[in-house]
Amino acid sequence: MAEAHQAVAFQFTVTPEGLDFHLSREAVKQLYLAGISSWKKRLVRAKNSFLTGVYPASPSSWMVVVMATAGSFYCQVDPSLGMIARIRHCLPESRLLSYESRTMVSAALFSTGVWLSAVLLFRQALKLLLSYHGWMFEPHGKMSRSTRIWVALMKVLSIRKPLLYSFQTSLPKLPVPPVEATITRYLESVRPLMDDEKYSKMEALAKEFKEKTAPRLQKYLILKSWWTTNYVSDWWEQYVYLRSRSPLMVNSNYYAMDFLYVTPSHVQAARAGNVVHAILLYRRKLDRGEIPPVMALGIVPMCSYQSERMFNTTRIPGKETDTLLHLVDSKHLAVYHKGRFYKVWLYYGGQLLRPRDLELQFQRILDDPSPPQPGEERLAALTAGERVPWAEARARFFSHGKNKASLDAIERAAFFLTLDEEEHGYSPGREGCMDAYAKSLLHGQCYDRVPPPRAMGGLEAGAAHPVRHGCASPQCRATIEGSYRLAKALADDVDFCCFQFSDFGKGLIKKCRTSPDAFIQISLQLAHFRDKGCFCLTYEASMTRLFREGRTETVRSCTAESTAFVRSMGDARQTRAERQRLFKLAAEKHQHMYRMAMTGAGIDRHLFCLYVVSRYLGVQSPFLAQVLSEPWRLSTSQTPQQQLKLCDLNKHPDLVSTGGGFGPVADDGYGVSYIIAGENLITFHVSSKFSSSETDSKRFGRNIRQAMLDIAKLFDKPAEKAG
Repeated sequence: MAEAHQAVAFQFTVTPEGLDFHLSREAVKQLYLAGISSWKKRLVRAKNSFLTGVYPASPSSWMVVVMATAGSFYCQVDPSLGMIARIRHCLPESRLLSYESRTMVSAALFSTGVWLSAVLLFRQALKLLLSYHGWMFEPHGKMSRSTRIWVALMKVLSIRKPLLYSFQTSLPKLPVPPVEATITRYLESVRPLMDDEKYSKMEALAKEFKEKTAPRLQKYLILKSWWTTNYVSDWWEQYVYLRSRSPLMVNSNYYAMDFLYVTPSHVQAARAGNVVHAILLYRRKLDRGEIPPVMALGIVPMCSYQSERMFNTTRIPGKETDTLLHLVDSKHLAVYHKGRFYKVWLYYGGQLLRPRDLELQFQRILDDPSPPQPGEERLAALTAGERVPWAEARARFFSHGKNKASLDAIERAAFFLTLDEEEHGYSPGREGCMDAYAKSLLHGQCYDRVPPPRAMGGLEAGAAHPVRHGCASPQCRATIEGSYRLAKALADDVDFCCFQFSDFGKGLIKKCRTSPDAFIQISLQLAHFRDKGCFCLTYEASMTRLFREGRTETVRSCTAESTAFVRSMGDARQTRAERQRLFKLAAEKHQHMYRMAMTGAGIDRHLFCLYVVSRYLGVQSPFLAQVLSEPWRLSTSQTPQQQLKLCDLNKHPDLVSTGGGFGPVADDGYGVSYIIAGENLITFHVSSKFSSSETDSKRFGRNIRQAMLDIAKLFDKPAEKAG
């Protein structure tokens, strides 16, 4: 009870003599410190927002302009051509302001106007420079004169160290490609997947769409691109993510693994304390915008928009569509362990708790012998099932009273932490350890990987004590079991194969004079053909973060060039030199398509937005319906090794990560994620479904490994002369 009393700044008791007040000095002190910390945070944010708003200028440059203008007047030179005199004439006369004082104020106002005009001019110039993408299409190791000039100008305009959002308003808008170009690229992408009859039908549909329906839809899309920041992002988030009613687990969620070789500590509470503390320090820098933006070539900024919702964000279920709840700040953490839920405070007296203090809290949770309350253990399964039952359960069981208070507390947590009972990770010689690790991260036990709603008992106050949450009603428990059964069936169906390919890495691939990504993508095509005996529509995720609020675009990796190379590998009549030639053509085609996607000339996002417009207008398009119904039976993505240079991997090679992965997109297809970790290591994450007789993740993994080796052999020694 002492701790509970300390949490209240004052108490009062009604007595016959009147009101008797009792102040708690400790509580008042903590409230004061929390207020000071809050105001400091606001001031830092305001300062950084100002610095971001005037980038690439700085407050010191304003002082230079003001002092230069004042110095010119001292030398009896008017740089304003009479503007300062006009401003002085408009100022009200006052005894407090002499003629000279009004002149200095006028000069300062004029200087500020000149400085702001220069800021706008520089930002516009920066936007024009960032609209240039010719550098991306330059031959490797060569640079044209125009690109050299562009690089020099970019270095001049971005000489000051940028903050996270310094370039945001200077980034160009994502352009709307011409319909004819998009349709041409689409037909080219599906040609190797269709026989002559099917392709002729698709050509006819495309022609009809291009001539009759597309011009009207394109006009609306161009209009949208004028008055929105990004013509794709809001619709993509709304219709692809938030309106999806299927379970998020496996279908939408992804996972990321830890270090491959290093485990900093085997003491679970200590490691959790250090990790949480490090994450919160990162969040602090993120909130203040003090993290530098991701830069290509060291001078081209990427959009930082999605960083805003990395923390303090929750997806709220709805019957028709979900919504996102994002908070400016959150001071507590939601923790799950052995079927029990806890609320852990992260601050005391306005200060972030130290790693040791966090460790003590987590250790209390680990040492807690109490069993879960009825319905508590699998409560989070509600969030792992379909969205409509979860939305209905949320409205029925968590819309009032303690349950609503509990849900509010969870939805306003900084993030969710699970303290597992089983240890997973890489263990040399232990077969299947990485597969189990992947499944544990992706779906766990179907009730311990997604932040759940939870009923809450009384809140225990105090500086650094975990807070338990309570139980669910019998009706709620029945709903929980229904979601759990569905989620478990989905999780049990996922077949994972995660393996390290260490025969070679990007070092040898570069000797083949091709990009590592193109090499792997062509290897995947060869592996898939050997696995299934056919080619399929292939999705590779690219990014459009060169544009403001850019997200992703699709690279259709199965091309006429890659299929020609794959067929040559199975044709004994083909020479080694001919296979090398076909491989290089396929690699060049893939790199060109990737660059086109990154620069806003992709296929799928444009067609998707045209489809959304057609639905708004009530227009039926057989072409668009066909395009959007085609399944992606091979979905791929590369995980970058490092976007933020937090450590030097050349000095610390043991700190490489094994990347992450995701579930299969199609029921009869594969999901493949890979990370190129250093010169001699590539990690693959392959997923499929046990229920499909056409797929086998381990078999496909073996085919990938063999395909990589077979392609590398083509470049082991000089090729024989063709002809």
